[in-house]
Amino acid sequence: MPRDKGAGAGRRAKKSGGLSGAVSLAAGTIGPEPIEAVQPSKLAPGLYVVSTPIGNLGDITLRALKTLAGSDAVLCEDTRITGKLLARFGISARQILYHDHNAERARPEILRRLKAGEALALVSDAGTPLLSDPGYKLVREAIEEGISVTAIPGASAALAALVLSGLPPDAFLFGGFLPVKSAARKRALQEWKSVRVTLLFYETAPRLAASLADMEAVLGDRPASVSRELTKFYEEVKRGTLAGLAAFYREAGAPRGEVVVAIGPPEESAPDDGGPDLDRALQTALAGASLRQAVADVAAATGLPRRLVYARALHLKGERR
Repeated sequence: MPRDKGAGAGRRAKKSGGLSGAVSLAAGTIGPEPIEAVQPSKLAPGLYVVSTPIGNLGDITLRALKTLAGSDAVLCEDTRITGKLLARFGISARQILYHDHNAERARPEILRRLKAGEALALVSDAGTPLLSDPGYKLVREAIEEGISVTAIPGASAALAALVLSGLPPDAFLFGGFLPVKSAARKRALQEWKSVRVTLLFYETAPRLAASLADMEAVLGDRPASVSRELTKFYEEVKRGTLAGLAAFYREAGAPRGEVVVAIGPPEESAPDDGGPDLDRALQTALAGASLRQAVADVAAATGLPRRLVYARALHLKGERR
Protein backbone atom coordinates (compact mmCIF):
# COMPACT_ATOMS: atom_id res chain seq x y z
CA MET A 1 0.00 0.00 0.00
CA PRO A 2 1.32 3.50 -0.80
CA ARG A 3 2.93 5.61 1.88
CA ASP A 4 3.36 9.34 2.41
CA LYS A 5 5.28 9.71 -0.85
CA GLY A 6 3.01 12.13 -2.63
CA ALA A 7 4.80 14.31 -5.15
CA GLY A 8 8.47 13.64 -5.64
CA ALA A 9 8.98 10.59 -3.50
CA GLY A 10 7.93 7.57 -5.57
CA ARG A 11 10.25 4.66 -6.15
CA ARG A 12 10.85 5.68 -9.76
CA ALA A 13 12.01 9.11 -8.62
CA LYS A 14 14.47 7.53 -6.24
CA LYS A 15 15.88 5.25 -8.92
CA SER A 16 16.52 8.27 -11.12
CA GLY A 17 18.26 10.25 -8.43
CA GLY A 18 15.26 11.45 -6.41
CA LEU A 19 17.18 11.35 -3.14
CA SER A 20 19.50 14.09 -4.32
CA GLY A 21 16.61 16.54 -4.17
CA ALA A 22 16.98 20.17 -5.14
CA VAL A 23 20.60 20.45 -4.08
CA SER A 24 23.66 18.33 -4.74
CA LEU A 25 24.47 16.37 -1.61
CA ALA A 26 27.98 15.03 -1.16
CA ALA A 27 28.45 12.56 1.67
CA GLY A 28 28.12 14.41 4.94
CA THR A 29 27.20 17.78 3.45
CA ILE A 30 24.12 19.80 2.58
CA GLY A 31 25.12 22.49 0.12
CA PRO A 32 28.51 24.08 0.89
CA GLU A 33 28.34 23.77 4.67
CA PRO A 34 29.63 20.56 6.29
CA ILE A 35 27.24 18.94 8.72
CA GLU A 36 28.34 18.02 12.19
CA ALA A 37 28.70 14.29 12.72
CA VAL A 38 25.65 12.84 14.44
CA GLN A 39 26.77 11.41 17.76
CA PRO A 40 24.67 8.46 18.96
CA SER A 41 22.98 9.13 22.28
CA LYS A 42 20.99 6.38 23.96
CA LEU A 43 17.26 6.99 23.76
CA ALA A 44 14.65 6.15 26.37
CA PRO A 45 12.85 2.87 25.58
CA GLY A 46 9.89 3.16 23.22
CA LEU A 47 8.74 3.52 19.63
CA TYR A 48 9.79 6.67 17.75
CA VAL A 49 7.80 7.56 14.63
CA VAL A 50 10.32 9.50 12.53
CA SER A 51 9.46 11.63 9.50
CA THR A 52 12.03 11.62 6.68
CA PRO A 53 12.41 13.84 3.57
CA ILE A 54 10.04 13.45 0.61
CA GLY A 55 12.74 14.39 -1.89
CA ASN A 56 15.23 16.95 -0.65
CA LEU A 57 17.53 15.52 2.02
CA GLY A 58 17.99 19.02 3.41
CA ASP A 59 14.53 18.65 4.99
CA ILE A 60 15.74 16.09 7.54
CA THR A 61 15.52 17.53 11.05
CA LEU A 62 18.29 17.48 13.65
CA ARG A 63 15.94 15.70 16.03
CA ALA A 64 15.24 13.02 13.41
CA LEU A 65 18.97 12.44 12.89
CA LYS A 66 19.64 12.17 16.62
CA THR A 67 16.73 9.75 17.01
CA LEU A 68 17.88 7.53 14.16
CA ALA A 69 21.46 7.54 15.45
CA GLY A 70 20.41 6.76 19.03
CA SER A 71 17.93 3.99 18.30
CA ASP A 72 18.66 0.32 18.81
CA ALA A 73 17.28 -0.36 15.32
CA VAL A 74 15.39 1.39 12.52
CA LEU A 75 12.18 -0.20 11.24
CA CYS A 76 11.97 0.54 7.52
CA GLU A 77 10.14 -0.46 4.35
CA ASP A 78 13.21 -0.85 2.13
CA THR A 79 16.75 -1.16 3.50
CA ARG A 80 18.19 0.19 0.23
CA ILE A 81 16.28 3.46 0.47
CA THR A 82 16.67 3.98 4.22
CA GLY A 83 20.26 2.77 4.00
CA LYS A 84 21.10 5.63 1.61
CA LEU A 85 19.58 8.14 4.00
CA LEU A 86 21.49 6.77 6.99
CA ALA A 87 24.74 6.57 5.04
CA ARG A 88 24.52 10.21 3.95
CA PHE A 89 24.62 11.25 7.60
CA GLY A 90 27.05 8.63 8.86
CA ILE A 91 24.46 6.70 10.87
CA SER A 92 25.15 2.99 11.29
CA ALA A 93 21.95 1.89 13.03
CA ARG A 94 20.74 -1.64 12.35
CA GLN A 95 17.76 -1.86 9.97
CA ILE A 96 14.76 -4.18 10.37
CA LEU A 97 12.25 -4.62 7.54
CA TYR A 98 8.66 -3.69 8.36
CA HIS A 99 6.32 -3.25 5.40
CA ASP A 100 2.95 -4.28 3.98
CA HIS A 101 4.01 -7.79 3.11
CA ASN A 102 5.65 -8.80 6.40
CA ALA A 103 3.84 -6.58 8.93
CA GLU A 104 1.63 -9.27 10.47
CA ARG A 105 4.58 -11.62 10.82
CA ALA A 106 7.10 -9.04 12.03
CA ARG A 107 4.95 -7.09 14.49
CA PRO A 108 4.97 -9.59 17.40
CA GLU A 109 8.79 -9.68 17.49
CA ILE A 110 8.98 -5.88 17.27
CA LEU A 111 6.56 -5.54 20.19
CA ARG A 112 8.59 -8.07 22.17
CA ARG A 113 11.72 -5.98 21.65
CA LEU A 114 9.92 -2.81 22.67
CA LYS A 115 8.60 -4.43 25.85
CA ALA A 116 12.14 -5.62 26.59
CA GLY A 117 13.25 -1.98 26.76
CA GLU A 118 14.60 -1.23 23.29
CA ALA A 119 14.26 2.11 21.49
CA LEU A 120 13.09 1.53 17.93
CA ALA A 121 12.67 4.16 15.21
CA LEU A 122 9.92 3.67 12.60
CA VAL A 123 10.36 5.30 9.18
CA SER A 124 8.66 5.02 5.78
CA ASP A 125 10.45 5.30 2.45
CA ALA A 126 9.65 9.02 2.48
CA GLY A 127 7.63 11.50 4.50
CA THR A 128 5.58 10.94 7.62
CA PRO A 129 4.93 7.29 8.58
CA LEU A 130 1.44 5.88 9.21
CA LEU A 131 -0.15 7.71 6.24
CA SER A 132 -1.42 4.76 4.17
CA ASP A 133 1.10 2.25 5.53
CA PRO A 134 1.07 -0.53 8.19
CA GLY A 135 2.73 1.68 10.78
CA TYR A 136 -0.55 2.65 12.40
CA LYS A 137 -1.20 -0.96 13.43
CA LEU A 138 2.17 -1.09 15.17
CA VAL A 139 1.53 2.22 16.92
CA ARG A 140 -1.95 1.12 17.97
CA GLU A 141 -0.70 -2.15 19.44
CA ALA A 142 2.24 -0.43 21.15
CA ILE A 143 -0.18 1.97 22.84
CA GLU A 144 -2.38 -0.95 23.92
CA GLU A 145 0.70 -2.59 25.47
CA GLY A 146 1.56 0.57 27.41
CA ILE A 147 4.69 1.24 25.34
CA SER A 148 5.83 4.85 24.96
CA VAL A 149 5.24 6.26 21.45
CA THR A 150 6.93 9.50 20.35
CA ALA A 151 6.39 11.40 17.08
CA ILE A 152 9.37 13.11 15.43
CA PRO A 153 7.58 15.44 12.97
CA GLY A 154 8.90 16.51 9.60
CA ALA A 155 8.12 16.48 5.89
CA SER A 156 4.70 15.50 4.53
CA ALA A 157 3.71 15.67 0.87
CA ALA A 158 0.04 16.23 1.73
CA LEU A 159 0.72 19.26 3.94
CA ALA A 160 3.23 20.74 1.50
CA ALA A 161 0.67 20.47 -1.31
CA LEU A 162 -2.05 22.02 0.86
CA VAL A 163 0.17 25.00 1.68
CA LEU A 164 0.99 25.54 -2.01
CA SER A 165 -2.52 24.99 -3.36
CA GLY A 166 -3.98 28.39 -2.50
CA LEU A 167 -7.11 26.59 -1.23
CA PRO A 168 -8.67 27.02 2.24
CA PRO A 169 -6.36 25.30 4.77
CA ASP A 170 -8.49 25.82 7.89
CA ALA A 171 -10.29 22.48 7.43
CA PHE A 172 -9.05 19.67 5.20
CA LEU A 173 -9.45 15.92 4.68
CA PHE A 174 -6.71 13.55 3.54
CA GLY A 175 -8.14 10.70 1.46
CA GLY A 176 -4.90 8.89 0.53
CA PHE A 177 -5.01 7.05 -2.81
CA LEU A 178 -8.40 6.59 -4.51
CA PRO A 179 -9.31 3.22 -6.09
CA VAL A 180 -7.69 2.33 -9.40
CA LYS A 181 -10.88 1.57 -11.38
CA SER A 182 -13.07 4.50 -12.46
CA ALA A 183 -16.37 3.11 -11.11
CA ALA A 184 -14.89 2.40 -7.69
CA ARG A 185 -13.14 5.76 -7.70
CA LYS A 186 -16.42 7.57 -8.36
CA ARG A 187 -18.14 5.67 -5.56
CA ALA A 188 -15.38 6.67 -3.16
CA LEU A 189 -15.59 10.32 -4.24
CA GLN A 190 -19.34 10.33 -3.53
CA GLU A 191 -18.49 9.93 0.16
CA TRP A 192 -16.58 13.24 0.13
CA LYS A 193 -18.96 15.18 -2.15
CA SER A 194 -20.80 17.17 0.50
CA VAL A 195 -17.97 17.57 3.00
CA ARG A 196 -17.16 21.29 3.22
CA VAL A 197 -13.39 21.01 3.49
CA THR A 198 -10.40 21.02 1.15
CA LEU A 199 -9.78 17.46 -0.07
CA LEU A 200 -6.29 15.98 -0.53
CA PHE A 201 -5.57 12.84 -2.55
CA TYR A 202 -2.41 11.09 -3.70
CA GLU A 203 -2.35 9.84 -7.30
CA THR A 204 0.05 8.19 -9.71
CA ALA A 205 1.01 9.90 -12.96
CA PRO A 206 -0.59 7.39 -15.37
CA ARG A 207 -4.00 7.72 -13.67
CA LEU A 208 -3.90 11.49 -13.12
CA ALA A 209 -5.97 12.70 -16.09
CA ALA A 210 -8.63 10.02 -15.61
CA SER A 211 -8.83 10.67 -11.88
CA LEU A 212 -9.20 14.42 -12.40
CA ALA A 213 -12.03 13.77 -14.87
CA ASP A 214 -13.80 11.50 -12.37
CA MET A 215 -13.34 14.10 -9.64
CA GLU A 216 -14.96 16.75 -11.84
CA ALA A 217 -17.82 14.39 -12.77
CA VAL A 218 -18.65 13.61 -9.14
CA LEU A 219 -17.65 16.77 -7.26
CA GLY A 220 -18.32 19.41 -9.90
CA ASP A 221 -15.82 21.78 -11.48
CA ARG A 222 -14.18 22.98 -8.27
CA PRO A 223 -10.94 24.94 -7.90
CA ALA A 224 -8.03 22.53 -7.54
CA SER A 225 -4.28 22.12 -7.77
CA VAL A 226 -1.86 19.39 -8.84
CA SER A 227 1.53 19.31 -7.08
CA ARG A 228 4.40 17.09 -8.15
CA GLU A 229 8.11 16.62 -7.44
CA LEU A 230 7.65 18.53 -4.18
CA THR A 231 10.89 19.79 -2.55
CA LYS A 232 12.91 18.72 -5.60
CA PHE A 233 14.52 20.69 -8.43
CA TYR A 234 11.57 20.25 -10.81
CA GLU A 235 8.88 21.01 -8.23
CA GLU A 236 5.69 22.08 -10.00
CA VAL A 237 2.25 23.24 -8.88
CA LYS A 238 -0.54 23.74 -11.41
CA ARG A 239 -3.69 25.51 -10.23
CA GLY A 240 -7.04 25.82 -11.95
CA THR A 241 -10.29 23.87 -11.96
CA LEU A 242 -10.79 20.11 -12.06
CA ALA A 243 -12.09 20.25 -15.64
CA GLY A 244 -9.25 22.49 -16.80
CA LEU A 245 -6.57 20.38 -15.11
CA ALA A 246 -8.08 17.16 -16.50
CA ALA A 247 -7.99 18.63 -20.01
CA PHE A 248 -4.41 19.82 -19.56
CA TYR A 249 -3.07 16.43 -18.48
CA ARG A 250 -5.07 14.60 -21.18
CA GLU A 251 -3.30 16.80 -23.73
CA ALA A 252 0.14 16.98 -22.08
CA GLY A 253 0.31 13.34 -21.03
CA ALA A 254 1.30 11.85 -17.69
CA PRO A 255 3.82 13.92 -15.73
CA ARG A 256 6.83 12.40 -13.98
CA GLY A 257 6.58 11.26 -10.39
CA GLU A 258 3.63 10.87 -8.07
CA VAL A 259 1.36 13.79 -7.34
CA VAL A 260 -0.92 15.33 -4.74
CA VAL A 261 -4.30 16.66 -5.86
CA ALA A 262 -5.94 19.34 -3.70
CA ILE A 263 -9.62 20.17 -4.28
CA GLY A 264 -11.50 23.15 -2.86
CA PRO A 265 -14.69 22.71 -0.79
CA PRO A 266 -18.12 22.83 -2.45
CA GLU A 267 -19.86 26.16 -2.78
CA GLU A 268 -22.50 26.98 -0.19
CA SER A 269 -26.05 26.07 -1.23
CA ALA A 270 -28.64 28.79 -1.03
CA PRO A 271 -30.01 28.63 2.51
CA ASP A 272 -33.63 29.28 1.48
CA ASP A 273 -34.47 26.43 -0.90
CA GLY A 274 -31.34 24.52 -1.93
CA GLY A 275 -31.65 25.55 -5.59
CA PRO A 276 -33.25 23.97 -8.68
CA ASP A 277 -31.24 20.74 -8.38
CA LEU A 278 -32.92 20.04 -5.04
CA ASP A 279 -36.34 20.74 -6.51
CA ARG A 280 -35.78 18.29 -9.37
CA ALA A 281 -34.51 15.60 -7.01
CA LEU A 282 -37.48 16.04 -4.68
CA GLN A 283 -40.03 16.03 -7.49
CA THR A 284 -38.63 12.75 -8.78
CA ALA A 285 -38.54 11.20 -5.30
CA LEU A 286 -42.03 12.42 -4.33
CA ALA A 287 -43.51 10.85 -7.47
CA GLY A 288 -42.80 7.38 -6.15
CA ALA A 289 -42.46 7.61 -2.36
CA SER A 290 -43.97 9.12 0.75
CA LEU A 291 -42.87 12.56 1.92
CA ARG A 292 -40.81 11.07 4.72
CA GLN A 293 -39.06 8.55 2.47
CA ALA A 294 -38.47 11.10 -0.29
CA VAL A 295 -36.87 13.53 2.17
CA ALA A 296 -34.65 10.80 3.61
CA ASP A 297 -33.54 9.62 0.15
CA VAL A 298 -32.80 13.11 -1.19
CA ALA A 299 -30.98 14.22 1.97
CA ALA A 300 -28.77 11.13 1.78
CA ALA A 301 -28.07 11.61 -1.94
CA THR A 302 -27.31 15.34 -1.80
CA GLY A 303 -25.72 15.66 1.63
CA LEU A 304 -27.97 18.65 2.36
CA PRO A 305 -29.37 19.13 5.88
CA ARG A 306 -32.54 17.08 6.38
CA ARG A 307 -34.41 20.09 7.75
CA LEU A 308 -33.68 22.08 4.57
CA VAL A 309 -34.81 19.19 2.34
CA TYR A 310 -37.97 18.69 4.43
CA ALA A 311 -38.87 22.38 4.33
CA ARG A 312 -38.44 22.46 0.55
CA ALA A 313 -40.47 19.27 0.12
CA LEU A 314 -43.37 20.80 2.08
CA HIS A 315 -43.15 23.91 -0.11
CA LEU A 316 -43.29 21.85 -3.31
CA LYS A 317 -46.26 19.79 -2.07
CA GLY A 318 -48.06 23.01 -1.21
CA GLU A 319 -47.46 24.34 -4.73
CA ARG A 320 -48.71 21.08 -6.21
CA ARG A 321 -51.98 21.36 -4.25
